[in-house]
Amino acid sequence: METVRFYEREGLIAEPPRRPSGYRDYPPETVTRILFIRRGKDLGFSLKEIGELLELRVRPRRNCDLVKHSADAKIADIDDKMAALRKMRRALVNLTKACQERAPTTECPILSSLDTLRDRP
Repeated sequence: METVRFYEREGLIAEPPRRPSGYRDYPPETVTRILFIRRGKDLGFSLKEIGELLELRVRPRRNCDLVKHSADAKIADIDDKMAALRKMRRALVNLTKACQERAPTTECPILSSLDTLRDRP
């Protein structure tokens, strides 16, 4: 429930009316909007990006080129992250191959590389 309130504070959904009991009464449109937000997050969009997509969704006179541009930018971002992850994986594989498990930690290539990497910008 805190997530829903967070979405309200971020302006992604409207605060719903309250019942006489004080409970919030969410209309079906809000549930649909929350599902849209969740699916957007599952695809890697930030809440800011999802907010922009929600704005485009309610403007029927706009065409979907802006939506496609946003999705293309997200794909490029994912590709960049995947390349960075592959690079990290290769580095870790090489370090673990160089590791002699019985050696003292003062000679550990993994720990040594972290000391070396710390000095890089």
